[in-house]
Amino acid sequence: MPPRIGLSTVSVYPESSAHAFSYAASLGYDTIEVMVGIDALSQQTSAVKQLSEHHGVPIAAVHAPCLLFTQRVWGTEPWGKLERSAEMAQAVGAEVVVVHPPFRWQKTYAAGFVEGIAALEASTGIAFAVENMYPWRASSRRGMEMYLPGWDPSDEPYANTTIDLSHAAIAQSDPILMARRLGDRLRHIHLTDGTGSAKDEHLVPGRGSMGAAPFLRHLAKVGFDGEIVVEINTRKCRDTAEREVDLRESLEFAREHSAVGTP
Repeated sequence: MPPRIGLSTVSVYPESSAHAFSYAASLGYDTIEVMVGIDALSQQTSAVKQLSEHHGVPIAAVHAPCLLFTQRVWGTEPWGKLERSAEMAQAVGAEVVVVHPPFRWQKTYAAGFVEGIAALEASTGIAFAVENMYPWRASSRRGMEMYLPGWDPSDEPYANTTIDLSHAAIAQSDPILMARRLGDRLRHIHLTDGTGSAKDEHLVPGRGSMGAAPFLRHLAKVGFDGEIVVEINTRKCRDTAEREVDLRESLEFAREHSAVGTP
């Protein structure tokens, strides 16, 4: 069976999470990933569940509010945020919570992060897929490590992980090599693209230099059975029609290159 292709609600920003469900249904996406904190609706379990049922699009994953601009969503205590993310996932039928590693200034949180994630998975039955991040840099020069225990999840014994191609671009990290290091611990994909600049670009897959097509073909070859979620930046689109073009192109790209070829 080909993998399910999902749409992250952040892909339609500045439109709302409600619009994301509408785009997903009309364009034929299989699932949705809810990014908690983009709008108030995304923080309401009952609202996103109703949207899922109304549009007939299941929720595959919940992205915990761990971005810089969502630091105060659902309070400021990081473990509490993850527990609420798991509660939302359980309520809407999602099996995955996507989470970033702690920032370096969250020293107490970071000190017990690896063990804490394992404990949460054991107690909730939800896969906490830790996402690859990147060193922070203002130019092409070597960047500073801003995440603890580190930005590369393959360096830690997480049971479940996420690869984001835009983040890999900033880190100048080969996503196929990372996928090989992770093996069956790779549970989730944020399909996007980047050029290797210091900016987190989240381009439409195929418009950057990260080899999104070979990456998808590699996943198909090794039998990846997790979720593939389109997470792109459409903020510069002039109107909804242009945004729809980018979302459709991303879905078609994902389906074309993740299909297992016949010998």
